[in-house]
Amino acid sequence: MSLSLVAYDDSDSEAEVEKTEAPGTCGRGKSLLSSVNHVQSFAPGTLGTKTVYEMQCTENADSSGLGTVCEDPPEHYSQNNNAYLTSPYCRRACPSHTALCMTYRNYEQASGSAVNSGISSQKRIHKDSVTSLKGVRPYIPKRLRQENSSVCKAKESNQGENSNCDVKLGITGEQTVTKVSELIKPYLGSKYRLTEVPQNLVFHISKHSGPVNEIQWCPVQERSHMLLSASMDKTIKVWDAVDAGCCLKTYSCHYCAVRAAQWSSCGRRILSGGFDSMLHLTDVETGKQIFSSQNEFRITTLKFYPTDSNIFICGGFSPEVKAWDIRNCKVIRVYKAAVQQTLDILFLPEGKEFLTSTDAVSRDSADRTIIAWDFQSAAKISNQIFHERYTCPSLTVHPRESVFAAQTNGNYVALFSSQRPYRINKKKRYEGHKVEGFAVGCEFSPDGTLVVTGSSDGKVFFYNYHTARVVRTLSAHREACVSATFHPVLPSLLATCDWAGEIKIWQ
Repeated sequence: MSLSLVAYDDSDSEAEVEKTEAPGTCGRGKSLLSSVNHVQSFAPGTLGTKTVYEMQCTENADSSGLGTVCEDPPEHYSQNNNAYLTSPYCRRACPSHTALCMTYRNYEQASGSAVNSGISSQKRIHKDSVTSLKGVRPYIPKRLRQENSSVCKAKESNQGENSNCDVKLGITGEQTVTKVSELIKPYLGSKYRLTEVPQNLVFHISKHSGPVNEIQWCPVQERSHMLLSASMDKTIKVWDAVDAGCCLKTYSCHYCAVRAAQWSSCGRRILSGGFDSMLHLTDVETGKQIFSSQNEFRITTLKFYPTDSNIFICGGFSPEVKAWDIRNCKVIRVYKAAVQQTLDILFLPEGKEFLTSTDAVSRDSADRTIIAWDFQSAAKISNQIFHERYTCPSLTVHPRESVFAAQTNGNYVALFSSQRPYRINKKKRYEGHKVEGFAVGCEFSPDGTLVVTGSSDGKVFFYNYHTARVVRTLSAHREACVSATFHPVLPSLLATCDWAGEIKIWQ
């Protein structure tokens, strides 16, 4: 039986060239010229397919362009000799000043002849023009998606490292950042005195347009006149809260609410994270971003490692808590738990262990409410710490004794041992204030004699650490008071903030 092959040559014309207008990726449309030639070779017996990708960079027509268009290749499937699938490009926007155009050539080769049967084979070459259809997205293999996304993320990170934070100076911004307050000088180098309950209002600051989530004094004694605040209005502010009560600098690094911010141990950098899933390490004086990275979840809490300011831990709307190294911009450890959100993180003395509080409130939540972790091995040390069905939005450690306190949504502060097995003190609890779902913080005074906490009714409660009795109640705010912190050097100087965006200094 003889077999003959007939070669058909369809249209031998060149592929049509069509101008398509790219969607407004960066706020304006640009016309790009793209064409795809498909060459398919068929032969009896076997069918081999190989795809070669060539990448070339073309400069944008407008040098002020804000974006790069990353074009993914269309996938072509050859199921039989007369059917194949073509699809238009898929474009994604990446911040850069060049446009990335990718040309793809498909080659299909087969064996030239069948030696045993003595049959001569001929190739059928088919060239057809492809018209890009709007709104049709091709299937892209996972490998190609990862390669293209890695290129875009690399460009974003390179630009993020060189970008500066939008900084607004206050009235006496540059001069007061590096100065040493005259009120603090007499206390430098001396032992902290006994803490007294503040009574008088010194400064009333209300320049935040949204709720203030966190406030913190600068840990360096010479610069402890500066107060850091993170707000839901997407900004971070540094205040002179000792001498003038004015705003020194405003940093607008985030495009969503800033949930957490921390001073570095040197007092020259600020680490911040927010609901935009971004992490920024900003230089206080220049506003430059030393470290910037996109996280996989929205951030609600972060803490520096106690003995190394190049390492920090962050948690948020995820079952994972991640440890980052600023020097190489990489995640060095991941701590996984069966929870949905991490509310707060607390390093225990020496930094070998740390605690996380979560939002687990189910019937068997005793193994997930507060979890103790080993920092080096990422293993759970204890998950049977707090056995009551209340979440703990805030954790704090005592400055002199081996205990830590947890603010609970049961409207009381619970006391625990900071040594294994982290037993709760059932004979002592600090109650009288209200939490009612707010992320109300609690803190010990620098000498450890007082426990201070905010309240959802705007008051500030001072408890005696040893007796757990209420020493004084301060009617500080009209909205919920979410944070109260003592000054690390000046005795009896207190800063408070509320859900209305106000910050007050008391003495």
